[in-house]
Amino acid sequence: MFLRNPKEVLSKDLQTPVSAFDNLPTDQLYIFTGTPAPANISEQNITGPAGILPYDQSYTYHFSQQEPYVVPGGSVKIIDTTTFPIASNFAAALVTVQPGAMRELHWHLNSDEWNYFLQGSARITVFAAPESSRTFDFTAGDVGYIPAINSHFIENTGTEDVIFLEVLQQPKFTDISVAQWLALTPRQIIKDTLHLPDETLDNLPQSKSYIKTGNKNMTALAANPNGTAAYEPAN
Repeated sequence: MFLRNPKEVLSKDLQTPVSAFDNLPTDQLYIFTGTPAPANISEQNITGPAGILPYDQSYTYHFSQQEPYVVPGGSVKIIDTTTFPIASNFAAALVTVQPGAMRELHWHLNSDEWNYFLQGSARITVFAAPESSRTFDFTAGDVGYIPAINSHFIENTGTEDVIFLEVLQQPKFTDISVAQWLALTPRQIIKDTLHLPDETLDNLPQSKSYIKTGNKNMTALAANPNGTAAYEPAN
């Protein structure tokens, strides 16, 4: 912008001599080596006449300091308008899935889902009603995309934790958990539709858990051509 305007205009706009612009960079810098910032950010911050932004308008949220929601098989950290009010157009979860576990079967009603894998190896199967499905494998650095309404899971198929960002374009992080949905549906309807036994229905969670545990026997996992670590009840 500075190079595309006459120095006389810049001089008038900033109320400074034209000579102040003699050393402007001649090209875009993008990334460059600058002066190291002070350790204490308050030494660098400049407060305008209107004061500082109130909490609900802050442009900064220290996601790294948020305590995770820990469940069997992993953990979840959620950022949306509940924790970061100014972020009104997106929501995200930092999900950690332990070996053998998976991000539970779910779908999102109001937003497509974007995933960025930070660590580990994962597998996603996406189901698009009425009869289309496809399975994809991911490793660190990969990006996944899942259209709204399509049910899916994200399973750890490796020997280390899978860590990924799950991003939605909506103000609140919401999903429909298949297990919770079944638990809150009249039992006879589920039995008539899916022919599930009572002991299975007895164990369905009425609260959302986000992550489900699986078989942590990596030898058994490697031997399974589908790469799936099925649930094994505790002895």
